[in-house]
Amino acid sequence: MALPQPPITPPWWRSRSDRGQLVADTLLALGVAVADLVPRLDSSGTAGTRPLGVTGVLLIVLPAIALLWRRSQPLPVLVVACACVLALQVRDYAEHPSVFLSLLAASYAAGAYARSRAAIITAVLVLLGYVATVHLTTPAAPRHVDEAIGLASILVGTFVLGRSLGLGRAYTAQLEQRATDLARTREAELRGVVADERSRIARELHDVVAHHVSVMTVQAAAARRQLDRDPERSADAMAAVESTGRTALAEMRHIVGVLRDPDEAATGPDDAETRAPQPGLAELPALIAQIGEAGLPAAMRVVGQPRPLSAGLDLAAYRIVQEALTNTLRHAGPTTAEVLIQYTNRELVVQVSDRGHGLAAGLDSRGQPATRPLGHGVLGMRERVGVYGGQLYAGPRAGGGFEVLARIPIESVSA
Repeated sequence: MALPQPPITPPWWRSRSDRGQLVADTLLALGVAVADLVPRLDSSGTAGTRPLGVTGVLLIVLPAIALLWRRSQPLPVLVVACACVLALQVRDYAEHPSVFLSLLAASYAAGAYARSRAAIITAVLVLLGYVATVHLTTPAAPRHVDEAIGLASILVGTFVLGRSLGLGRAYTAQLEQRATDLARTREAELRGVVADERSRIARELHDVVAHHVSVMTVQAAAARRQLDRDPERSADAMAAVESTGRTALAEMRHIVGVLRDPDEAATGPDDAETRAPQPGLAELPALIAQIGEAGLPAAMRVVGQPRPLSAGLDLAAYRIVQEALTNTLRHAGPTTAEVLIQYTNRELVVQVSDRGHGLAAGLDSRGQPATRPLGHGVLGMRERVGVYGGQLYAGPRAGGGFEVLARIPIESVSA
């Protein structure tokens, strides 16, 4: 049973893998370094600034390199960017004030990736401290106050933008995690339901096999006692032993198939119900009468020539009809049901249909599938049909209502 995947798939540049994040951060750092460095190399020594030396180049490249750690250490990256850009302006490598892409990227990263309240407050104080320091180290003039306010607005606005987008990503990640947890919980619940059904089916088949072995024992003892007196009757008894033995072996193979699942839980001790004789299609009239007394009128129709069925297959067909009628009684509302048993050359067809509103029981007020605990019904029927290599359909029928249609191959059973 595959896990459903979260509906949101991030693009390659927002990959959650370490390699994807490293590539994205490296490209960002390289682009910021080039964008900050190249224009200032061409204009070095103009507009009241001195040419960039090795120190100036390092002060520009260092905050770009620090962006490689912007996700894990956003606050130290912001401090490094502010310190380097401030040093560039104090040493007259850049204009007063001047905005660098590395500083904007660091401010955005601090807003997007700072988690604690203390880190957020510290980042805002660092930005405001940077603006105040730039203003204090600049020659006093009325225009510099406006420029300082504009610089503070740009940096704080970038921080707020990063904070808003970071919260959006965190919320999306939380939704994806909830979807994944819900899928895992649903898978575990489905596995539990399937395990319970397989365990019950295995116990029932075990009782069938035990009955066949008991019959074989009795027939073999009778054949042994009559071997000298009536060889012909002894031969008939041994033929019956052979036929019963073949049937028991077939049922044993079905038990092994049910228990072959590695996730199958250990079966519990048999209770009084599992020790009782197992019903078959011959008991369907009594079942239909019982369902009718409970409030669901049902009619039964047999098509084709009835033929001997293995005890396990006979039991599976009975259980399918029983479960389908029970579901109709619970969910379909006032309606009637029809049971069809059809014998063909190669398969047994079991159909239970109604004209109720059972589909509406699974919808909410908006017509969407409602969330409700998983039942054993359809899963149990599908497991029983699967044991014998058959097919099952359970869903809406043409003209309204609901139907359960099972097609099960008929195994050769001696009369």
